[in-house]
This record gives sequence, structure tokens and C-alpha cells, in this order.
Amino acid sequence: MSDMITADLVDLDLSADTKEAAARALAERMVALGRVTDLEGFLADVAAREAQMPTGLDGGIGIPHCRSEHVTEPTLGFGRSAAGIDFGAADGPADLVFLIAAPAGADDAHLTILSSLARQLMNAEFTDALRSAGDAASAAALIRGDEEPAAGTAQAAASGASEGASAAEGASTDSVASSVAASADAATGTTAPAPGAHAEGAEAPAPGAPASADGERPFRIVAVTSCPTGIAHTYMAAESLENAGREAGVELVVETQGSAGFTRLDPAVIAAADGVIFAHDVSVREKDRFAGKPTVDVGVKAGINRPADLIAEVRAKAERGEATAAARPGTPVERAGEPGEGYGTKLRKWLMSGVSYMVPFVAAGGLLIALGFAIGGYQINEAKSVTEHFDWGQIDSWGALLFQIGAAAFGFLVPVLAGYIAYGMADRPGLVPGFVGGAISVTIGAGFLGGLVAGLIAGGVVLGIQRIDIPPVMRGIMPVVVIPLVGSAVVGFLMFVVIGKPISEAQKGLTDWLNSLSGTNAILLGVLLGLMMCFDLGGPVNKVAYTFATAGISVAAPSDSAMKIMAAVMAAGMVPPLGMALATIVRKRLFTTAERENGKAAVVLGASFISEGAIPFAAADPLRVIPASMAGGAVTGALTMAFGSTLRAPHGGIWVTFLIGKPFLYLLAIAAGTAVTAGLVIVLKGMRKTAPDGTPAAESPATTATEAKQPVAA
Repeated sequence: MSDMITADLVDLDLSADTKEAAARALAERMVALGRVTDLEGFLADVAAREAQMPTGLDGGIGIPHCRSEHVTEPTLGFGRSAAGIDFGAADGPADLVFLIAAPAGADDAHLTILSSLARQLMNAEFTDALRSAGDAASAAALIRGDEEPAAGTAQAAASGASEGASAAEGASTDSVASSVAASADAATGTTAPAPGAHAEGAEAPAPGAPASADGERPFRIVAVTSCPTGIAHTYMAAESLENAGREAGVELVVETQGSAGFTRLDPAVIAAADGVIFAHDVSVREKDRFAGKPTVDVGVKAGINRPADLIAEVRAKAERGEATAAARPGTPVERAGEPGEGYGTKLRKWLMSGVSYMVPFVAAGGLLIALGFAIGGYQINEAKSVTEHFDWGQIDSWGALLFQIGAAAFGFLVPVLAGYIAYGMADRPGLVPGFVGGAISVTIGAGFLGGLVAGLIAGGVVLGIQRIDIPPVMRGIMPVVVIPLVGSAVVGFLMFVVIGKPISEAQKGLTDWLNSLSGTNAILLGVLLGLMMCFDLGGPVNKVAYTFATAGISVAAPSDSAMKIMAAVMAAGMVPPLGMALATIVRKRLFTTAERENGKAAVVLGASFISEGAIPFAAADPLRVIPASMAGGAVTGALTMAFGSTLRAPHGGIWVTFLIGKPFLYLLAIAAGTAVTAGLVIVLKGMRKTAPDGTPAAESPATTATEAKQPVAA
């Protein structure tokens, strides 16, 4: 850190009263040294990062930071405020402010500064020394590590206890040495083992971790820390736990899962551990590695604020013999979920498992069918099988070939849906009964609804069989013989004899109702489908509307109503990203630099019918972006139904315009919805008093950084 901070970058009398003013004061020092080339552009990037999540930390600390193209080299500025500045920390304003600037693309440098600083901030001697530093040069030397904090000595001297002062100074030196060693590893996402922690799981106690009187090894703990930004709290929790482990005489090794990635703990270290601590606000990666051990699972701030309690809690669990369940077999789809999840959450995950595997068949099969129609005409579905007749030089033969390949792919839709719903519930043993149930649904005309039911029944039957206590001699043949046999027989019986016919009648009734829609009813359906497509931008509600539409055109000769529904769904799904892209062009000052960059990508994503292109905007400002998107989607859905536009392809966006009935009116409906979304989001964002970077909306410096690259949050 020697080149990152100098005395010229330190302000021990920071007079700012807001976080924006504090950042400006420290950034001006960086500009004076030539480390920042554009003050306003850099501050816009700092504000964009601050808007994502407050950078205040408990203990009176603020760490505003960003990566920016306006930074020439990694730089750290420090300010000390007598009155305190609000950076959003729960315990109040910050008196120690660190402004961290890294060049765009300088990931390692950015992460090194942040993680190193975060670890040092967990040492009370370090922060006390900064609060009592008499000049800028001393403060800079403390931060660089050129000087060691002497707060313990000063405090003891004030009380006249010279012996205590000597001990405190020694403790301070050891603490800083530990922090510096940890900081060296922080750039790679690893955590240096605390004194007393073995990287390779060796049996001998390490220095600083005293063995018991009878020579037994100390208690061993492995921990994982992580936070949403993957930097400050991640490493502060790691440092706090390591310090508490040393004080408690336990061996504690931490795996930090930060923004720079993570280095997995040695399996031998995990195997030798007596307990596990998870201090995290995001999911622990590869959590199954730690299964079967006493575990304490808390938020990351608990790891910072009460590490000794967590260590005591995991030791108590080990004494009582409590342990987490053994790891469940992995699967590439979301499973039933964690213990305690509601049935509704589990059901949604099961259904989405099936839909996620079905959608590629929809896209591939649907587009091939559409190309077949485009090449060979709409009567190509009546052509002979290409196995009987195929002429290499005849265009109609190629159209028939594409259509028949697409139809074959479409034939898998319902079986794949049912099979992977069962897979999401019961893993691989559910596949065979699920696929069989889905195929029977197609045979009896139960269609999409039948596939949903068959998948759920298949998963339930397999789960029931798996709960039966089977003699050990039979367990080897259960997943390959017994479960597929019994599961398929039960599901087949239920689908053919019990529930298949009622579902088939329901499917027929739904189809007849859709075919009867016209006028006002069709427009209202278009509004509903448009709202659903834009509600969660690729989430479960969006997928329900999309699957409903694709089910209607998955037959060889889809009805006119089904093709209108497909047209409405695709048009509405294109609106959110296109609307946000238009808004970033019309009113740039209302959006951060990152959002303006996302707007450029959203043009292509929206035109390609990828609703997820609007997610970055919705994540940053859901209360404005989602209602605006839904309004535009509803307008587009209604207009496409009113215009009577049709679509035979389930995907493709504007690239399949040649397959759309009444294409000009269709594009007009998309343009109208895009304008509504853009206009509404501009109005809603314009109502707030400040721009995204925290300055008055009418004077946002963001406009000076229009071409800035996207600042990436740490």
C-alpha cells in the first residue's frame, strides 16, 4: 500500500457534513496529484457505487469506493471528521473516512486495497491510532504499515500503569502483523490462517494456540464469511473471528468468499474440524463440503460484532453432539430447498425446473417450424415425410425438412416438462416416471396441463418409494430397476385411468375458449399477458405467460387465436429493455453511468426478446422501473391483439418479423409500448429530488461522464 497513500492524500480536519462533500474533498486531493483526471466523472462513479449499497461500517467508519476510467493509479485518501458524517452505518456517523479509487479494470488492485483496509479496521489499536494521529504524515504511515499503532502504550501511560502499557504495545504489534499478513492474501480471496490455525490440518498445536494440560489438541473450527459486495464485511468478519479464535485458544481457519473469488479450504482441514461457522449474507458456495458437523449459521455482521459468542456456541453444539444433516446429492436444478421453506416455494422451484429444461426445446423446435413455413409455405405441414421424399434441389423439400425436425423437437415439450419437474423433486429416479407421464399426457390429449400434473405425480410417487425402508440387499437395484418400474406403472395407471380424461377435457375447454376470444375479450387478454410478461422480467410469472403461449402453438396446425397470443407475449416481453434503453437516451442525467452503459446492451437484448435486459434497471430502482415496464407491456399486448397480429415462432424478436402476420402494425405496437415505458420511467425518476449520484437532479454531474465505462461495485 506504500504507493497508494501519502501525506498529501490525508485530511485530518475534514469539514464536510455530507458523504458527497467528503468524497469531493478527498477526490480533489487526488486530482491535485494527477491520480484522478476528471473530478466530476470520478465522483459520478463513486455515487453510482454508493447508490447500490451504503459504504458505512460499524465503528465510525466510511469507505466510499469505486473503479473508474478517470483514475490513473490505485489511490487511497483518508479524512478525519470531528462532527461525523452519515455513510449509512447502523451505529451512527463515521469519523474515519477512506476514499478508495482504482483504475477501470484494475480488479486486483481494487480488491487488495479494500480487503487489506477492511482487515486492519478490525484492530482497535489501528483505529485508535488514526483518531489520535497528530499529523498527516503519521496517519499515512500508519495506514501504509510503516508505523505500528501505539495506542495501547498511550492509554496505559495516561493511567500510570507502565507495566500494562508494555503488554498492550506487544499485543498491538502482534495484531498489526497478523493484519498485514492477512492483507497480503486478500487480493486472491484467501485468508491467512491465524496463529494457531493449520492450513494443512496438521495435528500439532500451532504457536499461540496452547494445548491443554494433558497434551490434547485445541478445538478446531473452520469458517466461511461472505457479504453481498464481497469485500469489506467479508474480510472484517474473517479478521474478527480469527482474533477471537486466538483469544479463545482454538484453531480457526477462515475461507473468505469475496469478490476476487475464493480459495477452497483443504479438505483435510475441513475433515479435521470440530465445528463450522457460517457468517454470510449471500449463499455459501459449495456448502455441502461442511455437512455433518456442528454448525452455527449467522449473518456476516454477527461474525464481526460477536465472534466470541459464535465460537462458544459452536463448541457447545459439539459437546451436545449436534450436527447438520449429511450432504444431499447434488443436481443441476434447484431442489426442494432448505429446511423450513414453505410448500409454495418448493412447488415454484419444481415447476421452474421443468420449464427451464423445456424452453430450449421450445426455441429450437419453434424456430425450425417457423423457418419451414417461411421456406415452404404454410401448407408445408401437409408434406410427405422427408424419409419418403426428399429432393436436394427443391426448396419445398428443405422447408419440409426444417418443419419436420422442428415438429420432432416440439414433440418433446410436454415429456421434458414432466420429466424435469419430477427430476427437481426426486433427482434422477424421477426422470423415467416423469417422461412416461408426460408422453401419456400427449397421447390422451391432456397437453401442457397434463404434463404439469404428471410431473408432480411422478416426483411424489418416487419420493414416497424412497421413504420405504428397503433391505440393504435391494438398495443397489432400486434406482435402476424398482423405482423406474413401479413409478412408471403408478403414474401410467393414474394418467390413463383416473385423472387423464378430466385434464384432457379441461385442456380442450381452454383451447375452445381461446379460439372464441375476439374483440374486447381478446384485448383484455392481451393486457393481462403484457402485465405478466413485464412483472418479473424472466421470473416465474413471466415464464407462466410465455409457457401458456408456446403451449398453444406447439401443435402442427396452431389456431389463429394461439398465434395471436404468442404475438402478444413476445411483443410485450420486448418492451421493458427497449423502454429503458430509450429512456437512457432521452434523459441521460436521470441515470448513472452504469445504467447508461446497460442501456446500450438493452437495445440488442430487447430486440431479441430477452426481457432480462431490463433487470439491472429494475434491481436498482424497482418501484419506478417495474410499474413503467408493466404499463408499456400492457399497451403492447392490447394493441397486438387489437391489430390481430399473429406469430408462429416462439422466440426471435424482430429477427423473425418475416413470420409475423401484419408485421408493420406489430412493430407499431412495440414502439407504442416502448414509448409508454420510457416516458413513464422518465416522469417517475424526474420526481425525485436528487439524481442517482446524489446531486440535485437538474445539475447532475453524470452528464459529464456520458461515455464513461461502467463502474463495477466491489
